[in-house]
Amino acid sequence: MINPQIFREYDIRGIVDKDLTDIAVENIGLSFGTYLHSLDLKTVALGGDCRLSSNRFRTILSDALAQTGCKVIDVGTVPTPVLYYAIEKLKTDGGLMVTGSHNPPDFNGFKLCIGTFSIYGQDIQKIREIIDDGVYISGEGSYEKYDSIIQDYQDYVVEHLIIDRPLKVIVDSGNGTAGPVAPDIYRRLGCEVISLFEEMDGNFPNHHPDPTVKENIEILIRKVIDEKADVGIGFDGDSDRIGAVDENGNIVWGDQLLMIFSRALLKEYPGATVISEVKSSKNFYDDVRKHGGNPIMWKTGHSLIKEKMREEGALLGGEMSGHMFFADKYFGFDDAIYAGGRLLEIISQTDKPLSELLSDVPPVYNTPEIRIDCADEKKFDVVEHVKHYFEKKKCNINDIDGMRITFEDGWALVRASNTQPVLVLRFESTSEERLAEIKDMIMRKVEEFIKAAS
Repeated sequence: MINPQIFREYDIRGIVDKDLTDIAVENIGLSFGTYLHSLDLKTVALGGDCRLSSNRFRTILSDALAQTGCKVIDVGTVPTPVLYYAIEKLKTDGGLMVTGSHNPPDFNGFKLCIGTFSIYGQDIQKIREIIDDGVYISGEGSYEKYDSIIQDYQDYVVEHLIIDRPLKVIVDSGNGTAGPVAPDIYRRLGCEVISLFEEMDGNFPNHHPDPTVKENIEILIRKVIDEKADVGIGFDGDSDRIGAVDENGNIVWGDQLLMIFSRALLKEYPGATVISEVKSSKNFYDDVRKHGGNPIMWKTGHSLIKEKMREEGALLGGEMSGHMFFADKYFGFDDAIYAGGRLLEIISQTDKPLSELLSDVPPVYNTPEIRIDCADEKKFDVVEHVKHYFEKKKCNINDIDGMRITFEDGWALVRASNTQPVLVLRFESTSEERLAEIKDMIMRKVEEFIKAAS
């Protein structure tokens, strides 16, 4: 029996050899092949990150998919956005990426795609239901390797970006998949690149592969300052999430990056739609409107943002987690390596340093993501209880994804993570004093309802 909790909102994720045994992985491959067959699809691009279990899982999946009659094209160990690019380049019906993303080394998982759009929600649950039924399609498939996809991808990105003046860049690949890919692209664009931890190592020996957490990019920050670099760019394990540091060593958070990208976009496409998520600052939404754009707040999750962009015809999207989506001059999927190139392009087109690009944005005080442990089977109920409590208080609540309360001088977010057994909280206000008040008020209620659910 496969642990049903590994079938998340927008991917499949679990602990290697506990949730993800070889038999479980084989069944996931058989199920995905059967699912594709039900849609009259059969060609699959297959890739994996550099985690210690990814090659093994890729082999198991290729065999399972072929057993269901799929034509499998294995592109090897690649960043997730390179797998998405392979789907476009090789014109496959779909794709399967073996990746644990930014999770600890003992985790792994799978991103399943129809075209370059990751399946999510009920479609992920259909994969589980097919496994539960145990009835798989049988057919005579095929397997082939395609070894030049990284070179193809690098050539494409370099061809579609222009750097107007040379920049000094520190790149921290975090021993993930960006190492063999990103530094060379930025060098070919004309930048001086100092590369940190570019050797792929699934143990992630230097730091945890999540560039949106300050402690994971402290070495990057110091290197930017020591080398007097223009910018520092960090990647997660599978290179679909970007972290950035300005020339002073200050972190440029996801919503701030999206603000920089949207300003550049709106100069070229007045009135364009830009999509972000419930964790993003009020400043972001105000700034897009101020510059003539149409901002839409949506649910957190790379699959959900991509789908919403398609629905709305949006040219740009992004999340606090560092997923950035460009449908302007690109394919619309999340690609941190390409996003890093777009950032370099923008910096090179001005004589201002990165730290001054948002100098006119009003100051606000906010917290990073606060994660509170809460069991998977309880976390959504806890959020509902908190929401109902504040609804009775006549608060202004947006419940598109969890509960975001807007006050005159700030906001608070409480939502259940779709990837971990935690609640995610974030707070923002126009003063530090009020920020502390809002945070204390909300957190007391969250902890009260967690305790009541125990």
